Amino acid sequence: MTSEVSFESLESLQADIADLLDHLPSLKNRQYIQQALSTIVRLAECEIERLDWKILSAALADMERGFQLFYNYRHVRKVTIFGSARLAPETPEYEMAVEFARVVTQMGFMVMTGGGGGIMQAGHEGAGRENSFGLNIQLPFEQQANPIIEGDAKLINFKYFFTRKLFLLKESDAVALFPGGFGTQDEAFECMTLSQTGKFGPVPLVLIDHPGGDYWQSWSEYINRQLVDKGLVSPDDPSLYTVTDNLQVACDAITRFYQIYHSSRYVGNQLVIRLRQDLSSAQVEQLNATFSDILVKGKIEKSQALPQENQDETVDLPRLVLYFNQRDLGRLYQMIGTINQMGTPSPEAAAHPERK
Repeated sequence: MTSEVSFESLESLQADIADLLDHLPSLKNRQYIQQALSTIVRLAECEIERLDWKILSAALADMERGFQLFYNYRHVRKVTIFGSARLAPETPEYEMAVEFARVVTQMGFMVMTGGGGGIMQAGHEGAGRENSFGLNIQLPFEQQANPIIEGDAKLINFKYFFTRKLFLLKESDAVALFPGGFGTQDEAFECMTLSQTGKFGPVPLVLIDHPGGDYWQSWSEYINRQLVDKGLVSPDDPSLYTVTDNLQVACDAITRFYQIYHSSRYVGNQLVIRLRQDLSSAQVEQLNATFSDILVKGKIEKSQALPQENQDETVDLPRLVLYFNQRDLGRLYQMIGTINQMGTPSPEAAAHPERK
């Protein structure tokens, strides 16, 4: 019976692959589908371990669930909340996380957490089940989904930490970090590292304490004393994040980031910055005067969508294009801050900062 089931499964797979190949020329993302299939074929011809195949197949299954879930929410900006799973509901950090999540969802954002207890549960409590995503990790102990998100269709149980982290960052338009232990510190430094190297973002990173708390302030002092002052990071790198114990400051750091700035991507060697509204020529000249140090060559220039962006959903948005040196990310964040001060958002943009 077992071999018969396997044989039928193989026949079904063969039919599915044949059908996919027949339709491949007409598929929108055929280039990348072909690349993925070619990679599988090349691996199948190699001598790799059984464990390697198990990791590959389980990671793909993790990503399949994530891609399918978030596709339907791709037009709504999301805030990822990190923090300790050990903080109890009566602690001021938990209460601050509840209130923060409540305020950002009232502004239209959705909230993502690791799906567990502590700060993660606080985020879901403040956001409400309908505005929450839980990205849980399968562990033999400790990490159970909190009761607010348990059973919801927006809860995913990931096998691997790396696939889970991929979606916690890939799908986030802002990151809020509350006090926590080794895991939270790991998440904080990974966010900084990926932002500093241009592998994540630009998005606002906000390190939030309860009023009067000094967890992140002490952390920031350590960064300045041990890293900035000793030349181990750039003096501009603290511009990657905001440290605050004020709820309004935390929320403003997120909404202000998308006041004029919309998003960005690379087209060849050019960084394309999409804007919610056009800047004047004088304002662009001001940007050139202030931020010419981050350019490899040329100037910051106004542009419409480039030919390579014709299928992009943001094709109608005005743009700035520049040859960014891909090194001074702290300065790039400063430039985005300057851009956001240069215009007044439209009533729609002001009312709906969460819309992509």
